[in-house]
Amino acid sequence: MTPTLTALLYLGLSVGLRTRVQAGTLPKPTLQAEPGSVIPLGSPVNITCQGTLGAEEYRLDKEGNSPPWKTQKPPNPGDKATFSITRTTGHDAGRYYCYYFRPPGWSARSNTLELVVVTGPYRKPSLSALPSPVVASGGNVTLQCASGQGFDRFILTKEGEHRFFWTLDSQPHTTGQYQALFPVGPVTPSHWWTFRCYGYYSNSTQVWSQPSDPLELLVPGVSEKPSLLAQKGPIVTSGQSLTLQCRSDVGYDRFALSKEGGLDPTQSFVPQTQAGLSQADFSLDTVSTSHGGRYRCYGGHNLSSEWSAPSDPLDILVAGWLSDRPSLSVQPGLTVTSGENVSLLCQSQSPRDTFLLSKEGTADPPLRLSSEHRAQQYQAEFSMSPVTSAHGGTYRCYSSLSTAPYLLSYPSEPLELRVSASHSLDYTVENLIRLGVAGLILVVLGVLLFEARNSQTSTHQAAGM
Repeated sequence: MTPTLTALLYLGLSVGLRTRVQAGTLPKPTLQAEPGSVIPLGSPVNITCQGTLGAEEYRLDKEGNSPPWKTQKPPNPGDKATFSITRTTGHDAGRYYCYYFRPPGWSARSNTLELVVVTGPYRKPSLSALPSPVVASGGNVTLQCASGQGFDRFILTKEGEHRFFWTLDSQPHTTGQYQALFPVGPVTPSHWWTFRCYGYYSNSTQVWSQPSDPLELLVPGVSEKPSLLAQKGPIVTSGQSLTLQCRSDVGYDRFALSKEGGLDPTQSFVPQTQAGLSQADFSLDTVSTSHGGRYRCYGGHNLSSEWSAPSDPLDILVAGWLSDRPSLSVQPGLTVTSGENVSLLCQSQSPRDTFLLSKEGTADPPLRLSSEHRAQQYQAEFSMSPVTSAHGGTYRCYSSLSTAPYLLSYPSEPLELRVSASHSLDYTVENLIRLGVAGLILVVLGVLLFEARNSQTSTHQAAGM
């Protein structure tokens, strides 16, 4: 048989098949892939063609391949057929459709199924939220998918109950990367907002990169806010370990920690609740300058997408970033009397915008004052008027710049302030002691008089007998 005749015969069969399909009155089948239409390279996938009862043959076609791509005749007429790919490759990516035969003819063609293979050679892009992954209810946010590989297009996918795919052309960025900006919103706390993105080249639209790390938008709600604290206090030094603790008596199942300007909130599930208090520890490992900033945490329940109201903000300050070490002095002296006026003076010869005063052993945030330039010194004066015994303790001060408010200088040398009781209090105590002694003397005299009177009465009674 000549090649021309073969081609004509194939063309005739193909046209005849298409004519029968177009003329068919059977309901068109549905086509779907399990576990999904986006499959990692090397993973199995099942493509199921769902027809009607009594179908005797199923055919699966793939665009770009001679039809039929695969054929299946069930042992008994049935309403579906499953075509399995045990190990996907890049060649399996593409557009598929199916149809079935039930006497007297063929059905219409199914919907098109686009099978995407996520292949290893393409590194995953990054996905971030601008300006922040924490979005107020009803607000909008921009998701940035970026890569240095020069993909032609990026795809954003939303996971959960309302899945979708969104494709945009890539644009060059000033950093040398390629990116796509996806506007998302308005967001509400009643839905999950978890995203991934992929990149691909225009000459292989069904072969995608590895997925980005998942990004979940955090939409705060109105339920009771948790509390956030730093176990070792809010001031840390580079190289230290840092653990932030989020806790609540509401009984949340999970907590999320966010940092202003951070790329992605960190989540932690609560292993157990003790004495009605649920908590999660967020270990930030070894402290560096990148850990300085403002943090908040949120509580949530496993079966709900909603998060609580945010905790009060916690500022983490990293000391030792500025090279100077300010000096700290006290007036009128290291030992003062309760009720006196006391001031702590923090000074530096380096130009500084702010000074901070912290007290050892407390989790309270440090006091902040703007710097003043006097006598070739930059300084701030912290007043304690009137001083009480609660002010006693060890103090240190730090300096900072307005351009980096969470990065501090080295601490000053420690200053121990001792507060003694006031003289008026001493007099009060002495008077109380005097009154107590006088009262005791009166009681003793009363007892003696009572006994003397009883003794005299007894004597008179004896004499009259």
